[in-house]
Parts: sequence; structure tokens; C-alpha cells
Amino acid sequence: MSTIKDVALRAGVSRSTVSRVMNNHPYVDEEKRRAVKEAMMELGYSPNSSAQRLRGTETRTIAVLVSRIVNPFFGAIVDAMDEVAAEHSYRLILCNTRGNANQELHFLQLLQTKQVDGVIFASLVNDWETIRPFSEYGPIVFCNEYLREAEGVPVITINQKQAMYDATMHLITKGYERIAYCNIYDPLKQQSTLSALAEDRFLGYKKAMEEAKMSCDESWRFAGHSVEDGKRIFKELNNLAGKPDAIITGSDEIAAGIIAEAKGNGWRVPDDLAVVGFDNQPTAVLLDPKLTTIHQPTLEMGREAMAQMLAAVKKEPKLAQVLYLAAPLLIRQST
Repeated sequence: MSTIKDVALRAGVSRSTVSRVMNNHPYVDEEKRRAVKEAMMELGYSPNSSAQRLRGTETRTIAVLVSRIVNPFFGAIVDAMDEVAAEHSYRLILCNTRGNANQELHFLQLLQTKQVDGVIFASLVNDWETIRPFSEYGPIVFCNEYLREAEGVPVITINQKQAMYDATMHLITKGYERIAYCNIYDPLKQQSTLSALAEDRFLGYKKAMEEAKMSCDESWRFAGHSVEDGKRIFKELNNLAGKPDAIITGSDEIAAGIIAEAKGNGWRVPDDLAVVGFDNQPTAVLLDPKLTTIHQPTLEMGREAMAQMLAAVKKEPKLAQVLYLAAPLLIRQST
């Protein structure tokens, strides 16, 4: 059985450095961190001393990774996953990464140390090169977000590009000409190792705008994910010389913040600014005006993702690698 000393010798670092890496200490040189992780993988070393005894033992526990536990979208997905898991006498561990790469890796160690049977990613931070080694310890499923290069990993999602294209075309056909865009991050402004979801959404928006021969003004692109972000985005939008007359957002939370701040500043929605959300959270119909939004089938997404995971744990035949669920645009009063 390998020890910390063996890992240190293989990585060419001190035992204290190995310990800091295992405990996700922030002040470790990235090159040394990578060397330690590679050495651990090569030696099959696990920081959990009981892992060797647990090897081959089923825990009947699945880890689910989300970026923001307070987001109702994730709550709905996880609840659906839990229903399916309970039906088969499995349980969930909910892991809140807060969008932090090191925290995500910390939770992945649950798979490496055999404390869970598999991991479902409902959000993603690290790239596939970083995540892939952990797939040797148990199955991984992507639900909602995904990585293009992760071959063989089941994906349950919607056609993000088509959904955003439909939302943009809706605004164009309604006569809006200056359409702003907001999502988790702006792929043209920010290099990121995040999943392909945000990129595909932007491509859908861009395709519709180009087909209509309309400008994608760089100043009309925003990033955010919360109600507070939505309020901030409206303030930024309101300070522009050429103000948009519509905006498509990456979540209903952002849209709610924009509508609240717009109304507080005397703007009329949709007369002065049309707003489109994403998710169709329960609050979408409680807003004034009711929110036009893309419906995310959270129940189906959660249930299908857990079904895929349980099939993988039981080594049953896999379903289609990528399953696209329907995501219709629900047109309401905000447009």
C-alpha cells in the first residue's frame, strides 16, 4: 500500500506539500499540485485510510454537484433525482461547489475514496482533463451542463443553442431591434474552462441576430446569475448611450432583478424594455408582468440523470450518450 512518503518521492516534493495538496491548501504552486495529483493517481494512493477496505463495496450513495444551492433550478433537479434514488434505496449527498474549482475537486475525492458510488454534475467548473482521472473510480453523469470532449459520459440536457435561438427570434419577430444578451459568462470577453453550455447559448443568440442582419453590440452583452446581478445589469444597461430595447437572460433570477430595477426607475416592461428569462421557475408567473421564459424540464432532467447513474452503477446497458429534452419558449407579458 502506497504512503504519503511514496507520493512525495514520485512527485519530487516534500511530504508537507503532499498533505497541503490533499487538504486543498490554496498556497501551493500549481505545477507541484499537478505533480502530486499525478503521483497519487499513478500509485493509486487515497488519502482516506479506509478506502482500501471499501474498494469494491457499494455505498448506495450518489454525490450531486451544484454551483448555487439557493438557485431554485438546482433545487428542482435535485429533488427529482432524490425521488428516483429513493425508489431504488439510494441516497444523495448534495455538494455545493459555489463555482469554485478546488471545491469541486474536493467533492470528487468522495468518488476516489469510495465514499460514493458515482457523481452527477449539475454544474461544472473544471475542464475534462482535470475531471477525467476521477472517472476511473466510478461513473460520472452530466445533467444540465456538459463538456464536449468528455466522450462516453452520459449527458442529460436541452438543446441550449436552439433554445436561445428561439428566444432571440421571438424578440426579432416582435419588432425589437436592439437585443441585449446576458448569461453565466460572456464567451467573447472571458476565457473560461466552464462547460459548453454558455458557449452554445451565445451561439444560438448570435445565429438569430446574424440571420436577421442585426448587430450584436459588445456593450449589450452582460454576465451574471442572481437577482442582484440582474439589478446591476439594468443599471449598466441604463447608463449606455444606445440603450437596448430587449434583453435575453440566462436565468429567471437575472430577469427578475432586471424587471424590478427597471420598474423602480420608471421603465415599462415590455414597452421600454422586453425581458426574456431562462428556466421557467415558479416565480416566473408571479412577476409583474409575467415572464416570458424558456422552460427547462427540471423534473425530467433530474429523473433521467439519476436513472442513467443507477444504470451505470449497476453496469446495465447505457442509454443514448446525449439526451436532449424539449425546452419550449413560454410567451407571456414581459415581451
